[in-house]
Amino acid sequence: MKRILYTLASLLFVTESFSQGCVAVRHMSCTAANSLSSAEYFKQKNGQWQISTGYRYFRSFRHYKGDVEQHERLEQNTEVINLSHALDLGISYQPNARLSFAVNLPIQYNDRSSLYEHYGNSVSANPDQKRFHTYSKGIGDMRISATYWMRNPYKLPKFNFALGAGVKLPTGNSGVTGDFHKLNKEKQDYVINKPVDQSIQLGDGGVGYSLELQGYGQITKSLTAYFNGYYLFNPKETNNVLRSPEATTIDLVTGYFSVADQFAGRIGLSQSLGRGLSVMLGGRVEGVPSSDVFGGSKGFRRPGYIVSVEPGVAYMKGKFSAAVTVPYALYRNRIKSYSDKLDPLGVRHGDAAFADYSVSVNISRWF
Repeated sequence: MKRILYTLASLLFVTESFSQGCVAVRHMSCTAANSLSSAEYFKQKNGQWQISTGYRYFRSFRHYKGDVEQHERLEQNTEVINLSHALDLGISYQPNARLSFAVNLPIQYNDRSSLYEHYGNSVSANPDQKRFHTYSKGIGDMRISATYWMRNPYKLPKFNFALGAGVKLPTGNSGVTGDFHKLNKEKQDYVINKPVDQSIQLGDGGVGYSLELQGYGQITKSLTAYFNGYYLFNPKETNNVLRSPEATTIDLVTGYFSVADQFAGRIGLSQSLGRGLSVMLGGRVEGVPSSDVFGGSKGFRRPGYIVSVEPGVAYMKGKFSAAVTVPYALYRNRIKSYSDKLDPLGVRHGDAAFADYSVSVNISRWF
C-alpha cells in the first residue's frame, strides 16, 4: 500500500498545464508542488520543503467554431499557429502532516503566426500569403496557495482528499506588444506596434481566487484512482489593455481584453509497476467559460473547453519524483462568448484554434 501511495505522490504532483491555444487559459499551476499523497506526508517530517519545476509545450492550429472544425483553414493555409513553451517554478512548505503552502511562478515563451492579423487572409489583400510572427516572453501570473488533507496522512487511509485555496497575482505582463505588418493604399508595407493577441499575453491583469479539490482512493494493492479539480474566479471585468489602439472608435463590449475565469479537472487510474514506477491513464477537461461567476463578463475572450485522454508515467525514488503526461484532445468546443450572445440575430459565433496534444514534464525534490 505504501508503495502505490508513494507513486501517487508523483501523480498528484502533475500540474495543470492550461494549454489550449487561442482559448486563452493561462499557464499556471493548479495542483502543484503542494499536492502530495498521504504517504508522501507520512514519509517526510514536519517542516520540510519541496522544490519543483514543470515544463509544458503545445502547438495549436486546428480552428473550431462550436465543436465543428473549420477544415478550410488548413486547406487554405490561413490557420493561426501558436507555439507555447512554459516553465513553472515552485516551492512549497509543509508545517505539519496535513497542511502545505506553495508559491508557483511560470516563465513563458510564445510564438504566434498568422495572416489575418497582418496583410489579411484573402489573396486580394495578401497575394503572396505572407505569414508574420508576434512573440511574448517573460514571467506569468504568480500563484500562492494552501492545501489541507482531510484525513490523517500518517494513518495511510485507503481514501483521502484535500481542499485547497489560492490567490493569483497579476505579475505577468497583460499588455505585451508586437509589430503587425499592414499594407497602405499603395500596397506599401508599414508596421503598427500594438498588443499581441490575448492567447499569448503573459498575464490577464487581474487578481484571481482559486478553489481546489484533489484526492485518491486505493482499489487494489497496486491500482489507485485519483482526481483533482480547480476553478479560478477572476472578478475583474477587463484589464484596460486596448486591443486595437489604432482604431478610430472603441467597441465598448470587446475593445479591451477580458479577465476571464478558468477551470480544469482530472480523473484517472494509476497502476504501480514496482520499483517506484507507475503508469497512468485518465481524462481531463479544461477551459474558459463565456461568463464569470463574479464580476462582469465584458471584454474580448475566446471561451471554450477541451476534453482529453491523458496517458502518463510517474517515477519516485527517495525524495525525488518525476512525471510525464501527454493529454490528447478527444473533443474541442469554442462556445459562444458574451459578445456573441448579444447578437440579436443569434448567428454570431467566433472561432478559436486548439492543439491536438500537449506535453507536460514535472520534477520535484524534497529537502
